Amino acid sequence: MSDRATRKHKKAGKRTGVQSSANHAAPANVDESADDRKRRARRILTQLRNLYPEADCALRHDNPFQLLIATILSAQSTDDTVNRVAPVLFKRFPTADALAAGPLDEIEAIIHATGFFRQKAKNIRAASRKIVEDFSGQVPRSIEELTSLPGVARKTANVVLGTAFGLNEGVVVDTHIGRLACRLGLTWNARDGKDAVRIERDLINVLPRKDWTFAGHALIRHGRRVCSARKPNCAGCRLANLCPSAPKFGDP
Repeated sequence: MSDRATRKHKKAGKRTGVQSSANHAAPANVDESADDRKRRARRILTQLRNLYPEADCALRHDNPFQLLIATILSAQSTDDTVNRVAPVLFKRFPTADALAAGPLDEIEAIIHATGFFRQKAKNIRAASRKIVEDFSGQVPRSIEELTSLPGVARKTANVVLGTAFGLNEGVVVDTHIGRLACRLGLTWNARDGKDAVRIERDLINVLPRKDWTFAGHALIRHGRRVCSARKPNCAGCRLANLCPSAPKFGDP
């Protein structure tokens, strides 16, 4: 490896380490009662509605099936990449029936840029087959049925139910939401920002059910625009006065 490549490798490793550390940080310690926490959570939600009134899923889709497949493809990828790749995939395979019968090598070639393309190709084709065979070609509308599909875990099921069907059955917990839940003190049982099960349980406890889907979309947007993993912009954050972590990163 050349000196230039070595420096680049070390720099990338350093960046990854910082972001990984931020996402593994323990929840902020907040001395407040359960009722006070709920009241603060609702004030945070109000601010999020003011900041991002149109917050929605960043994955472009025309129907529940497209959203399901796009969400599977988004694992370890970016929304921009999926939004470039998915229209090509859906033009070639527009329905569950079509994708279920698609040649694996052709599917792999189309979704290659999303990463882990071989496993993803197997999953989206197998999921399509199960939808055709077990659900009459329609994306199911329950957590249990959705998570029976290959490549679909609870996060993906929550995305589809909340965004495609308007069903608030849970709260999506991705990297951004996990990080913000910890920093904002909206989780108290989680080990860190990667502890999705406990984070979701705590968010369900403090947020009104009707707002679960919106809260997920808004927190993701805030995490991308303001509360980044490496350098949160606390000075420009409208949630700073409600955030117990703001003093740690700098006075707002």
